[in-house]
Amino acid sequence: MLTFLRKPPFLRVVIRVILILLIYFILPVSLAKILNVKPIKPLFLFYLINAVILFYLFRKSSLKGYDFERRMQGLEEKINLLNAEYAKELKNNSGLKEKSLRYNSLGKILEKINLSLELEAVTETIASEAFSLIGRDKGVCILYLIDSRTQKLVLSKARKEDRGLVIKAKEGDIIDFWVLRHVNPILIGDIKSDFRFDLDKLIAQDIRPAASLISAPFLSDNKELGILRLDNEIPNFYSEDDLRFLVSISDLGAVAIENSELFKRAQDLAIHDALTGLYTKGYFLERFKEECKRTVRQGISLTLLMLDIDFFKNYNDQFGHTAGDIVLKKLSQIMTESLASFNPLIGRFGGEEFCIAITGVDKKETYKIGDSLRSKIESARIVLRRSETNITVSAGLASLPADTLDDEELIRKADKAMYEAKQKGRNQVCCI
Repeated sequence: MLTFLRKPPFLRVVIRVILILLIYFILPVSLAKILNVKPIKPLFLFYLINAVILFYLFRKSSLKGYDFERRMQGLEEKINLLNAEYAKELKNNSGLKEKSLRYNSLGKILEKINLSLELEAVTETIASEAFSLIGRDKGVCILYLIDSRTQKLVLSKARKEDRGLVIKAKEGDIIDFWVLRHVNPILIGDIKSDFRFDLDKLIAQDIRPAASLISAPFLSDNKELGILRLDNEIPNFYSEDDLRFLVSISDLGAVAIENSELFKRAQDLAIHDALTGLYTKGYFLERFKEECKRTVRQGISLTLLMLDIDFFKNYNDQFGHTAGDIVLKKLSQIMTESLASFNPLIGRFGGEEFCIAITGVDKKETYKIGDSLRSKIESARIVLRRSETNITVSAGLASLPADTLDDEELIRKADKAMYEAKQKGRNQVCCI
């Protein structure tokens, strides 16, 4: 049988024709001759039996063919269903893989954030990672922080697909205010069809094209620190999963931003006097040495003024130590405001002693500045326990390079000039 099946197609057809002639013509005629009967009757009977058999076989074959076709259709339906399920699983697996990669990247973001406590570095990392992972480097990513003094949004960082794009809403727009007011993240598929916002106002506030948007607040212990926002001019660019991932980044960012602000405050406390806000003695001396080296190198002058409040102990004895604090704060304010245009280095050197370093002004001119400052301090009114009073200061002045080229020697000479002013009757400025 296998040998037969292996024969060429033409030969198989010839053999079939021979077999049919043999079975249906030659064999019946031969049998009729052998049995000595007329060939019509056996042939009729033979063909009739064959017809019945063929009808039966044809019907059985048809039924099998119909059943086979029905089974094939059922199998095709199952195959289609399996293909659909497989495609769905592939899509789900792809989505799960993408989600897994995204949320694994949160660990990397956390590592990058923890590399520095500087606010600048932290906000740079948050904005860059959000723009890359969620925005896919398309559209715009903006990071706003809330100014602790004004309680307004301030543009801190921005990442843009179009580097030439100018962001005009430096303090946020109506959508950012909505996020702050509701303290909730937001996803907008198409701004034009969103009933919550007035499109005309948005266009008036910022002309950059934007259709879809996601935004989430930075929250730490229910305290709002800012907003992280992404927008794109393509409608429905962002998904619900994008928003959830943005919220995760914002949660990490909120902790990092708060830590950065605490670190900055700690730094400020380390270099600024808690009462007056001026530089501490240690930090002043560090900066002063650097300024002396720079001025010597550049060949410009640096003048040092040392001030001491006259009879300060009397204020504490008469009005109490709280009154003494008021005097110190008032004096610091006068010095800071009066000398702001000279960009001075001002530090609290002792209890009631202060140092002022002014760069780029010669000794003679600095004397005039110092005397003008002394006059303003004398004329300022201070109310202590419902009594109006005033204070005076004695000041000493020394200059580099006119008096010395050494920073420590400059301090000693300014201090000596200050004590000379006290000996001469106080409320005056003396030069070495």
